[in-house]
Amino acid sequence: MSPLSPADQPIGDYTVVIPARFASQRLPGKPLVDIHGKPMIQRVYEQAQKSGAQRIVIATDHHAIYSAAKSMGAEVLMTRDDHPSGTDRLQEVAERLGLSDEHRIVNVQGDEPLIPPELIDQVALNLANHADAAIATLSTPIDNDEECHNRNAVKVVTDHQGYALYFSRATLPWDRSEQWLRGGDFWHRHLGIYAYRVGFLHRYVQWPPAPLERLECLEQLRALYNGVKIHVDTARAKPPAGVDTEEDLERVRRAFESCSKK
Repeated sequence: MSPLSPADQPIGDYTVVIPARFASQRLPGKPLVDIHGKPMIQRVYEQAQKSGAQRIVIATDHHAIYSAAKSMGAEVLMTRDDHPSGTDRLQEVAERLGLSDEHRIVNVQGDEPLIPPELIDQVALNLANHADAAIATLSTPIDNDEECHNRNAVKVVTDHQGYALYFSRATLPWDRSEQWLRGGDFWHRHLGIYAYRVGFLHRYVQWPPAPLERLECLEQLRALYNGVKIHVDTARAKPPAGVDTEEDLERVRRAFESCSKK
């Protein structure tokens, strides 16, 4: 019998949590903005429904988002409004749901209405396949100089087994010859989708923010700083960028309008 391909492997039980904050510096009320007749949080939820997750929970700190999620039939929790990070919000959800330490949670960002469902399954399977990792995530190769030097594109460097060595907003690794992207598959952009073991989340919230985390504003560096293993798999699909600005929102609206005409 031939071995199963990654896409055919059994994923097992896991839960998707979609954090949805109302506050946003660049786009206030972002989860509720209209995208071709539906609020963005509903578009994200519908993508998550196409994955193999056994449970999908929206976690919010705002009554309007809570009401919208309820009206579309989603499971939703009202969480505290003082969480310093999305990971802290996930820990509250895991605790309130009474999930076991080995249960897997996939964090799907509430501003990615075009996220491919296969990536949600892929990151959950990645964690299941690496018992010594507490976190799994995905990356995609960088194929242009602009992205390579863009500080908003987070880079990740791994060891030969795919475990993260470091994440940075800087161009990482640095090519002394400055022949960027011409000498090997070194540059990868980190995708902001994570799978966590619940036991790790309970430990994470006990740790103070790490110096490197404060410096780079990347909360995954708190895990690396405390010796936690993070496995990084190459994404099987390259997702469109999420919604951070009005320009992003218009791009996503055009994408949904285009799909509706086909």
